[in-house]
Amino acid sequence: MELDLIDVNFDLKDIKPREIEEALEDPFALRILPDAERSDGESRFFALGRTVADRPLFLCFWSNGKTARIIAARTMSEAEQRFYERKYAEFK
Repeated sequence: MELDLIDVNFDLKDIKPREIEEALEDPFALRILPDAERSDGESRFFALGRTVADRPLFLCFWSNGKTARIIAARTMSEAEQRFYERKYAEFK
């Protein structure tokens, strides 16, 4: 999937595009579709994933199946990390 990193709301020096790709390709990443309908018709997804260097990332993105437009990216909060670890343990 191609990444669209135009007009992002985060520092690309802090979170590298490679790390975003790795978190999205994490085989244990959790992808969540929000419940709320948006007025513009877009579906935004949330993802919790880890990079190859084991950095936990929270991502918010829009996707049409070919391109993923990254809206926000940051390090996971402690609660998000616990949730990710709990779900990861279910896969083991």
